[in-house]
Amino acid sequence: MATPYSGNVPPLAQPAQDTAAGPVIRKITLSDLHQALRLGWEDFKAVPSHAIILCVIYPVLGLALARTVLGYSVLPLLFPLAAGFALLGPFAALGLYELSHRRELGQEASAWDALDVLRSPSFGAMLGLGTLLLALFVTWVATAQAIYVATFGYEAAAGIPDFAHRVLTTPQGWWLIIVGCGAGFLFAVVALCISVVSFPLMLDRHAGAADAIVTSLRAVARNPVPMAVWGLIVAALLVVGSLPLFLGLAVVMPLLGHATWHLYHMVIAPDPNPQPIPLRPQRERRSAADFPAALFPWRRKDDA
Repeated sequence: MATPYSGNVPPLAQPAQDTAAGPVIRKITLSDLHQALRLGWEDFKAVPSHAIILCVIYPVLGLALARTVLGYSVLPLLFPLAAGFALLGPFAALGLYELSHRRELGQEASAWDALDVLRSPSFGAMLGLGTLLLALFVTWVATAQAIYVATFGYEAAAGIPDFAHRVLTTPQGWWLIIVGCGAGFLFAVVALCISVVSFPLMLDRHAGAADAIVTSLRAVARNPVPMAVWGLIVAALLVVGSLPLFLGLAVVMPLLGHATWHLYHMVIAPDPNPQPIPLRPQRERRSAADFPAALFPWRRKDDA
């Protein structure tokens, strides 16, 4: 049984209840970002295998995309693909939010429990916002490709040394870096503003996608400096995690996912009048020996 715990939140006076405009937004400081990362690391250490199982698909996805996108040399897209994980990360971390939530409540956390997010009443709203982030990701990759083609044309690089020489030692390459990073910054700002607390809010309070986006925008507007620093922290950690063939994302992604949940609790004041949530049916615990019979529940009933 996990030990109950709670994250420290800014001890600021807040209105007694949420306003008609939405949840109450707290003012946070840079020290709260450090606290969120620390609590996220504690969650990761408590359930490391489950978090890695959930997030290891991202290195695999990155490598697969790098081999198949557009059917030719994808060296120019490797950096945009790695940077694009920042756009998809908030949706990809849904299971991690669930694990952190269960630990806060002092409940057991396992890989099966992470899948409970699929039964959330607001999962449809989460899926809708996730689709929006996916569209943003695809648009970013297409934009990055268009910038590269406008700079160097359609001729593919002969290899990594040739590509590095083009980008790092030529005026065209410097222009590519400046314009590409500028465009990527704009995409990242949009993703951060609409999703920094959106998914945890939908999971916690079962809010709609529109309300969650508006609350996220309000949170960024009230805490512009901490949110900007948070965006830089996310970008830096994703770069570090992407360097060893994306494998570091198996640690970075769960850390950021858990930390985002705690950041949400620091930014959004608790709901003084929470709506009752229907109890979820208890799921039967199964062992690995039940596979693949567990996939066919009607057979188990016949055998009983």
